[in-house]
Amino acid sequence: MNIANSYTSFKSLRMLFCMLLIASLVSCGFQLRGAASLAFSSIFIQGNTLIISKNLIKSLKTNGVEVLNSSEKADILLELVGEENEKRILSLSGSGLVNEFELFYRVHYRTKKADAELWSQVQTIEARRDFSYSDANLLAKQGEEKRLNENMQADVLSNLIRRLSTLKK
Repeated sequence: MNIANSYTSFKSLRMLFCMLLIASLVSCGFQLRGAASLAFSSIFIQGNTLIISKNLIKSLKTNGVEVLNSSEKADILLELVGEENEKRILSLSGSGLVNEFELFYRVHYRTKKADAELWSQVQTIEARRDFSYSDANLLAKQGEEKRLNENMQADVLSNLIRRLSTLKK
């Protein structure tokens, strides 16, 4: 009988802990990131096809924006000018071997409202990451570099959506 009471008591404490955790999250104002509030309902994307193009279209559709195949009925025009991946040596060891690399991912774009005659100036969004390097852990470091590049692409994409949300119709 003691074991049954202990189990019931443990179960009650666990339930109380979960309720307190939920209450503290709600009271601090925590909420999941929702859809971005974009001031336009349609967009035409032109220019180069970038690594993030597919995810950009998916994100825009998720936010309720129709991605059109022509600029005729679009509220906003987005031109993807280009992207850059860069890898620089950040530090060397005393024997001249690379200790750290610095990764960059940049996207260049410009926008135009449907009723405007001129495009905006080309704008750049950049993400940067550092990572340590060792020839002894070559495969692991290659995997880390790949994950960092994917993370930078996601950061640039969310920053682009954020910047698009500041545009007015």
